[in-house]
Amino acid sequence: MSTWDKEVDILVVGSGAGGLLSALVAADNHADVLIIEKEKLWGGTSATSGAGIWIPDSDNAKAEGFEDDTEDAFKYVRALSADNVPDENIRAYVEKASDMLRWMQANAPVSYISYPYPDYHAENPGGSPTGYRTHLPLPMKGKYTDPSIRTLRHPSPAASLFGYINWDIGEAYTFLYRPKGWWMTLVKMLSKYWLDLPFRFTSDKDRRLTQGNALVGGLRLALNEKNVPLWLQSPMQELIKTEGKVTGAVIRHSGRDMRIKARKGVILAAGGFDKNQQMREEHAPLYQNAIYSGGTSGNTGDSIVAGQAIGAGTMNMQSSWAAPVWYVPGEPGGRLCTMERALPGGIMVNQKGERYLNEAASYHVTGQQMARREAEHGDASPTWFVFDTDYRRKYPAGPLLPVIPDWFQDGQVKTIMKKADSISELAEQIGVDTATLEATVSRFNTHAAKGEDPDYHRGQAAYDKMYGDPSVTPNPCLAPIDKGPFYAMPLYPGDIGTNGGLTTDAKARVLDDKGKPIVGLYAVGNNAASAMGESYPGAGVTIGPALTFGYIAARDALGVND
Repeated sequence: MSTWDKEVDILVVGSGAGGLLSALVAADNHADVLIIEKEKLWGGTSATSGAGIWIPDSDNAKAEGFEDDTEDAFKYVRALSADNVPDENIRAYVEKASDMLRWMQANAPVSYISYPYPDYHAENPGGSPTGYRTHLPLPMKGKYTDPSIRTLRHPSPAASLFGYINWDIGEAYTFLYRPKGWWMTLVKMLSKYWLDLPFRFTSDKDRRLTQGNALVGGLRLALNEKNVPLWLQSPMQELIKTEGKVTGAVIRHSGRDMRIKARKGVILAAGGFDKNQQMREEHAPLYQNAIYSGGTSGNTGDSIVAGQAIGAGTMNMQSSWAAPVWYVPGEPGGRLCTMERALPGGIMVNQKGERYLNEAASYHVTGQQMARREAEHGDASPTWFVFDTDYRRKYPAGPLLPVIPDWFQDGQVKTIMKKADSISELAEQIGVDTATLEATVSRFNTHAAKGEDPDYHRGQAAYDKMYGDPSVTPNPCLAPIDKGPFYAMPLYPGDIGTNGGLTTDAKARVLDDKGKPIVGLYAVGNNAASAMGESYPGAGVTIGPALTFGYIAARDALGVND
């Protein structure tokens, strides 16, 4: 009698983009595949994201007239990444990413465009100031009619309209800058959503999928066509290792433990330890607060711990995809702050009332600086985002939306919004020194009126200007803060996920604590230590590698040659 309750070729743990893509590659190569997901919703953090992917030298970029060089991309990432990340891992990513994208678009209803989004450190050797390495997903064609829509994870409140209506990047920019006739876009979106009948009577899901929902939704549809099962509420309990080889796993499914044999391999794609407070305190002292992470609730590091239990090594566990976040009381995590910091008419100040960084830098750099400032001085959590009435009227400040009056904002949002008729009164409300804040704003205003920031050079780098307001000159990132009433909202040093994890090689094979591959075990996405080290080279270096190494892992497990 078999000791196994079920046998498959490939067991995939986790239903984010990396896991789904690896499952699809395996199924396309005639493997028997099972995907398990511990949560009652599928899609992971990928579903909540903008789903940008950083892909050097892609066909999509060539179609836009951009000629790239993978050697430039390698040099660019290599210089930014941690020293302990092997060259081979970085090369595997930059050289296989375009193959992955080509294959994914040919085998799933997923489409991407190469976007003129500058690399985050475009001024570095090998960087691209014109962009076109970042790719953004196109909305899925038609409505998602598969029943799995009911268990697809919602997008993040920071990547959707009101937290439940999906938008694409073009629509997001329309709402940000509100050109003439912008309200027609709003009316069309609301109409399509509310008139989706009779579905609207039974679900609040938007069946027009965009961003992260479009990516994981397209992958799920392709998997459904190949009859690949995805078991929800089925957490992995432990890995099974036999004679030095991973042969399967114990999972909890339908109220009982099951032993699942994986003949060709187990691919761990279950995310990082974003929501495990104990692991964060132990490994990531700069990023201790799980509540401020934008990761999903299931990211508690189970698969990392399971790997360690059979001798797997770990690397860079201190690292996170750092970010400044807004936190609304009662919400399960932080909301990523991206564009607001680069828009003219706002600054970030510590609890002394001083600026201490270039607000328009990438969210990873900003988040790192905030975390280090808090660790060294204890005055950056929260950091206050200070802005005036002009900014309030034109732009969002996280959950505080323009156009909508203060009195009509969500009740929890109003509890964190500070408002005063003068800078001195605002200083009192947020508990900072009045004279210091007045001096900070005065100095900023003097230079901002001329489009200058001699202190932190905001608006000079190509990336800074990406989120500036092009209608504001001479610097799209700078304008005085001089029209009352004045506002302040708290920002916290947070993250969008941890990125240290199991040590892997260029084939996504998990390595033991002596650096040798553990046969039959692979890890991708935030389950593995990132090839980026502690850096963030450009928009999409989280999901881009998750997809690419998922593609590599499945092919290696099945012995598929190039």
